[in-house]
This record gives sequence, structure tokens and C-alpha cells, in this order.
Amino acid sequence: MVEVPVKMYVAAVAKKAKEAARAMALVSGSVKTNALLAMADRLEAEEEAIFEDNRLDAEAVGKSLTGDTNRDTVKEAVDRVRFAEDAVKEMVKTLRQVADMPDPVGEMTKLWRQPNGMQISRMRVPLGVIGIISDGGPPVTTECIALCLRAGNVSLVRGGPEWAKSGARVATILREAAEAAGVPAGGITFVERNEKEAALELLRLNKHLDAILPRGGAGLRRTVIEQTRLPVLGQDVGVSHVYIDGDADLPLAQNIVVNSKAQQPTAPNSVDCVLVHQAVARSLLSALIRRLLDEFRVEVRGCPKTIAMTGSFALPGYMNLIAAKDDDWGKQFLSKTLAIKVVTDMDDALAHIAQYGPGHTDTIVTRDYTSAMRFIREVDASAVLVNASTRLHDGQEFGLGGGLGINTTKVPARGPVSLEELTCQKYVVMGTGQLRHPHPVPVTYEDAIMLKRPS
Repeated sequence: MVEVPVKMYVAAVAKKAKEAARAMALVSGSVKTNALLAMADRLEAEEEAIFEDNRLDAEAVGKSLTGDTNRDTVKEAVDRVRFAEDAVKEMVKTLRQVADMPDPVGEMTKLWRQPNGMQISRMRVPLGVIGIISDGGPPVTTECIALCLRAGNVSLVRGGPEWAKSGARVATILREAAEAAGVPAGGITFVERNEKEAALELLRLNKHLDAILPRGGAGLRRTVIEQTRLPVLGQDVGVSHVYIDGDADLPLAQNIVVNSKAQQPTAPNSVDCVLVHQAVARSLLSALIRRLLDEFRVEVRGCPKTIAMTGSFALPGYMNLIAAKDDDWGKQFLSKTLAIKVVTDMDDALAHIAQYGPGHTDTIVTRDYTSAMRFIREVDASAVLVNASTRLHDGQEFGLGGGLGINTTKVPARGPVSLEELTCQKYVVMGTGQLRHPHPVPVTYEDAIMLKRPS
């Protein structure tokens, strides 16, 4: 049997997903809740089979890399594919948490009346079909599917090919459980072709998709942004700064910087650049840089003033403090690398942030209320924090019930991608026969004939 070309296959799958969008938008909140709980129950019941498939996936990856490949590289690739012990339990927990979240669809966010009697409101509605492209495994795609389902969207998922067997099993479980609970066929759709071209084709389907959600590393996000004209959710691009003010609590500042960088250095919201007010630089930098180098093996790149104030650290077995280059200041490192610059004052800090913005996440460490409020007003970033780690910029940490990345562009809405960001709003107008005239005729509310409510 001749296999259908990738382009034709992906187009056909996307067309079916688009056809399901209308029915999906009408699914009630109770049906969605029951579907999410049914999906969780099925995953829980088939946990052993999922782990067995994942074992086979890990073996397949190991065999594909045998030969001249470095042993450490093989181990790293296998470990990446192999599930953690609690992976299925975490997927189940995520599904049940999303089931407990309020349904955003149909929510009226604003209501007002015009002088001519028209009642105008704004209502939350699903985006439609969301293409999910992931280079991660089923735990990542499960969270995406759960939040998209809760928001009334069709999920069109292309998961990481390394999880061929376990991904296919989880996909079948989620789709069958959802449809048995009343979700329309096609509401959760998977691209079952592992060729790279399948992911690229999704990015070109403007006719059938309403948005693209990349879930994975910087390379994947960059490819998606460059290759598609669709709105991209969770771009997660941009530099993150911590500015330590002249009136900062220095132990607190040190802890915030360390957590912002070392807690998960590869995260998009890990700090890339620390700006230190010159009034506190000499007191802070020596201890902070030594801690970063010694305890966490962070490569620190300093401006000339930073190096002059702290000297050259030479720690056997570790990298040294090195001079920063010009392009280090605007770089999102996504690694154990951090740039540090001494600034003259807040004006200098704000000018630096503006030069390399708009940013991902920017934090000020200060005890001065006026400085904090000025920083909040003037910094252009998807999130601005006061006396808190940049790593806290996340949908889960913000109490939004989960997050699928951070929108760092101004369109769509900036910040964590959660339920509200997976919807849009439409205007709803209730009239009583109002007409538009060349010169509007004032009509009082009392003169308008209102729609009669059913008794």
C-alpha cells in the first residue's frame, strides 16, 4: 500500500480538526469536566502498559545511537526519553486539577449600555483549533491537551517522535476517554506521522489552524516563530533582568539572583543579566560571584567595573569570571551563563533594559517604594516583579491553574498562557431595533423598548 504524502496527510487531518471546532465550542462545562476525569482514570488504569511502552521507546533511542556515538551522549538521550517514576501520576494529577478549574467559555467580562438602549457585552469564546508541536513527551502534551479542552479548543497535536510507542498509547487513551465522555470526534486529534516535514506542514495551515503552541526547547520555538504566519502562543523569547537597587537588602538580593539563575538555568525565565547599582556593587558582587562560580558552576561574564571591583577569581576545576562581550547584554542564554553589569543609578538601569527590551521577565530588588513603583511603570516586559525571583513568572506560580509558556510579544496577550489566553473575546449586542443614522439621534434609556424576558 502506497503511503499518503506527508503534506496531503497533514492537510486532511487538519481539515477534520477544523470541522470539529464548531461542535467543540458548544461542549458544556460539565461534559468537559467529566471528560478530563475520565482521561485521568484511564491513564491511571493503564499506568503499567504506558511504562512498558516507554521502556521500549528508551531502548529504541539507545539502539539508534549505538556505534560511534559518545556513551555519555547515548545515556543523556535515553534518560531524556525515559519517564520519571511519577510521570503518569503527574499526568493524572494535571488532568484532575484542570477539571477543577472554572470553565472560561461564555464568561461575560464586561457589560454596559449605550444611550440608545443597546446592551453591549464581551464574551469569552474558544480560539478554535490550536496546533501543538512538541519535542517533549506525553507529560508535556497531556497538559496542553487538558487546558485546550477546558477552554473549548480543538487540539491538533504533533508530539515528539522519540516517544513513538508510549506517545501513541497515551494519545489513544486520551482521545477514546474524551470521546466516550461526550467530546466530539476530532476534538483531540493527533498527527501520527513522525517525519520532520509533518511538523513543518502544520505551521503552514493558516486555513485550518487558529494558533500554534510550541512546547519544547529554544530551537523548536525559534523554528516555529520563523516558519509560521499563525499567532504563536508561548514564544518565551526575550532577555530577563534582575536590577539590584542602591537601597536593596543584599542577602535578599543575592538569594534572588541565585534562584533566578541556578534553580533551572535552561528555563526561558531564568535571569540573563544582573544590573547592580554602584552604591552596593562592592559590598555585593564578590560574595555573589564566588557563590555562583563555586556552588553552582555558573559562567559569569562581567563588565569592566565588575571585574575591577571583584578581581579575577581562580577556582580550580571551575570556570573563572570573564569579561563580557557587547552581544552578551542582549542574549537569552538558556544555560548556566550570566552577565553582570554595574550601573550608575536607576536611570542607567532602565536605559539598559529598554535598549534590550521588550523583555521576558524583569525584577527589581529594593526597599524603596518609590523606586519599585517607577520600575513597574517604566519597564516594558511581559512580567515585572518586585523582590522576587524571575523563575516565578509562570502560570502555575501565578495561580492560573497551569501554564503552557509565556507570551512575550504584545499580541496575543502577554504573560503566562493559561485558560484565559486560550480564549478570545467577542462582542455581544442586544438591541431593540436601533438603526445607525448619518447624525446620531439621542435616545434615552427610558424611550427604548427593551426585549421582554421570558417569564
